[in-house]
Amino acid sequence: MTPEELIKKVRKIEIRTKALSHQIFAGEYHSAFKGRGMAFSEVREYQWGDDVRSMDWNVTARMNSPHVKVFEEERELTVVLMVDVSRSGLFGTAVKTKREQIAEIAATLAFSAILNNDKVGCILFADTVEKFIPPAKGRTHFLRIIREILEYEPRMGGTNIGEALRYLTSAIKKKCTAFVLSDMLDVNPDGTPRYEEALKVAVNRHDISVIRVTDPREKTLPNVGLVHAKDAETGASRWINTGSRATREAYSKWFGTATSGADKLFLRYKVDHADIGTQEDFVRPLMTLFAAR
Repeated sequence: MTPEELIKKVRKIEIRTKALSHQIFAGEYHSAFKGRGMAFSEVREYQWGDDVRSMDWNVTARMNSPHVKVFEEERELTVVLMVDVSRSGLFGTAVKTKREQIAEIAATLAFSAILNNDKVGCILFADTVEKFIPPAKGRTHFLRIIREILEYEPRMGGTNIGEALRYLTSAIKKKCTAFVLSDMLDVNPDGTPRYEEALKVAVNRHDISVIRVTDPREKTLPNVGLVHAKDAETGASRWINTGSRATREAYSKWFGTATSGADKLFLRYKVDHADIGTQEDFVRPLMTLFAAR
């Protein structure tokens, strides 16, 4: 992608994101992702009806009259976008590649957060964490995140969601709202997820949501005879006879196991998630995710 093409693409995403965030997502985001809790505001004299559990006994003793602590909702959040930039994201047979769809969704989430005066950070990962952009505010920061998502070339092959989750737990000390944007196809040979332990730890410290982006052609193999296929992440290649019904059924079963395995983990650890295809508009699935919260 040339610099001119990148600038044009980033600008297009920014325009669409602003419109969506202002017109649709800002209020829904504000309602779905509330602050971390109650933050201390001030100490004042006790008034009839105040909760005695809020009594500040030190100030009460010093002033010789009852005083209570006053708290207010802490609205500001730290939002972290955990973006899968592995080479499999370059796949796309519909309107967009998975990486392009992820970039637009990430931009919408980031801009909605900025409208809510939240800080936004980003973790780019493939087989390892490739880049960490610390949480900050502002349009320049927002545009940097989108540029990185669109143009970043991973140094490593493969996908390791567990490593990214462990990095989040280590790098972000205070509770944050984190979105994992990936196809979530980080699985063992039998199709079971490899990242359960890391997810189990991360959900106890942070508010995790998953946005799973897939392409419709990934779910089933077309019957097009003998084809030479290459793994975008490992570079391994082989001939596959897609004309074989047994081969097509085995692949569909593997993909179904990978999907259902992830779904079971999300349910077990109470992780909100949305499934979005490269061929569809992401507005409705995101709205459903927000409403479910």
